[in-house]
Amino acid sequence: MITKKLALEVLNVALSTGGDFAEIFLEETYSGNYTIENGKTQAPATSLTYGAGIRILKGLQSVYGHTSDLSKKGLLNLAKALSAGFEDERVLTISKLKNVRVRKNHELEKSLELVDVNEVVKKLKFANKVMKDYDERIVRAISVLLTQVRNITIFNSEGKAFSDRQERVRMVLQAIAMAPGAFEYSFAGPGAHKGFEYVEGLDLEKIARDVADIAVRKLSAAECPSGKMPVVIGNGFGGVIFHEACGHPLEASSVSKGLSPFAGKVGKQVAHPAVTAIDDGTITNAWGSNNIDDEGVKTKKNVLIKNGILQSYLVDRFNGRRMGEESNGSGRRQNYTFEPTSRMSNTYIAAGKHTPKEIISSVKLGLYAKSLGGGSVNPATGDFNFACDEAYIIRDGKVAELVKGASLIGNGADILMKIDMVANDLERAQGNCGAASGSIPVDVGQPTIRVSEITVGGRGGKLQ
Repeated sequence: MITKKLALEVLNVALSTGGDFAEIFLEETYSGNYTIENGKTQAPATSLTYGAGIRILKGLQSVYGHTSDLSKKGLLNLAKALSAGFEDERVLTISKLKNVRVRKNHELEKSLELVDVNEVVKKLKFANKVMKDYDERIVRAISVLLTQVRNITIFNSEGKAFSDRQERVRMVLQAIAMAPGAFEYSFAGPGAHKGFEYVEGLDLEKIARDVADIAVRKLSAAECPSGKMPVVIGNGFGGVIFHEACGHPLEASSVSKGLSPFAGKVGKQVAHPAVTAIDDGTITNAWGSNNIDDEGVKTKKNVLIKNGILQSYLVDRFNGRRMGEESNGSGRRQNYTFEPTSRMSNTYIAAGKHTPKEIISSVKLGLYAKSLGGGSVNPATGDFNFACDEAYIIRDGKVAELVKGASLIGNGADILMKIDMVANDLERAQGNCGAASGSIPVDVGQPTIRVSEITVGGRGGKLQ
């Protein structure tokens, strides 16, 4: 989007007042949102985002700014304004920029830029009809296709230039069911770092029927009992608990400031020996994967916890300075308007040795949280509260009645010690994670797990 010659000039202006590192992040992103609601096609919402962010580091200080004016004057003015944040002598001059070869791990067959809108509408209408026709109590069915084609270029004062192209697609299905005095909702949102071939490979009929089915069945479900009890959490999106309550406190943005319950605990036991947790930004075509992070560092498979022992954190360039550590490919941002920081990619609890049946059979009386919904967490303490999208009572080692209104309440550091059984059915699910550097695509995941005891919130009285 700009020449190397101009990039060199901008970087050197940025470094003119004593900065020891400078970076230009250029982005051009095409986004699409295609929606069918109750059989009616809404006007597609498409957008083009482009611009540049410039960052200057000096020791443990950072300044950042952005602009959509990519002219020479616009970029030089921004670099000069940011450099005014420091008042020292120049310590670094850049004389050349060398292209760094970026591996291509996420090949695709059908670029999202070339897909006929009629193909998109056909898929959405089919899924929408399946949900709406499932039961007369489905009063609202929404099917959405989200697309993104992102081109980034990074120049930095290490004399390196990186370029990458990323395409992502996600199908979102929602069903709302109503009955006298009852209103229930269900959702599915599979996605990938792929082209339209991903959508063509989905079993949309099954996904749509499952979404409609759980919404309808929850209408007649009893309220969930409350109290402390053993809980089995299902695979896939169940991993959102680890992501929120444990993953965020393992990011260098909180660890480097001593604001994490896991700060200073590398090499120490922080989880039950059954728990191994990984963040892997290299998984081929995974929703949260990238070839490089948003600082130009190759993404990696980072083992965070191994057999209960804390191994590492998620580290970006700047927070790594505070910690005396190199970036491990975890610097991410929503777009050029955000300064990058340490973030997750595809974060999951690794598969264990048990079967899901063995885990459920081990619980005489408790809760099976098959899938989780939204929630909240305090990253400084790890305290969380998550709603269950689909939950059942376990009686005598068997899944019994469906319940609604269940929530899981606890603390991330505490729950890690209580995950005492891990199954062999690892799955990942897709979502968007919001934090200091914006909303980014991530995978959460886990096998079926057993938490020996956790507080369950509900309005159904005591479990019996």
